[in-house]
Amino acid sequence: MAGRHVLLVDDNETDVILAQAALELSGLGAVVSVARDGADALAFLRREGPHASRGTGDPHVVLLDLNMPRMSGLEVLGELRRDARLRHLPVVMLTTSQADGDVYSSYASGANAYVVKPVSFDGTVEAMRTLTAFWVALNNTVGDQG
Repeated sequence: MAGRHVLLVDDNETDVILAQAALELSGLGAVVSVARDGADALAFLRREGPHASRGTGDPHVVLLDLNMPRMSGLEVLGELRRDARLRHLPVVMLTTSQADGDVYSSYASGANAYVVKPVSFDGTVEAMRTLTAFWVALNNTVGDQG
């Protein structure tokens, strides 16, 4: 699993800590980078500003919160899908919203999956284990051929 990478985009500190712990407990050994809002996520992916010197390679999956300051998850998703260099990235919306409109808008904008954040720690661990197992361990992405 060496070299597998997840970008977690979430502005809620508690959700970030919970997701990081759950990803660590998943046992799949993925490296987790965190962006605290949509603008920071785009800067990270485009290697701009404070992320200009980050190493090569893109994350194997982006776990993207829907409601964030500065730039919403849907705005980030739209930017990613318009960017020829980044449009291939799998994006999983990871949010508390169960609203049909948010689900529809996410898929219409190019999300690969829509997952409602579990409310319990055990549920979060299981969700992260499942997401990581599929999107990082099983799913073949651009650049995996090697």
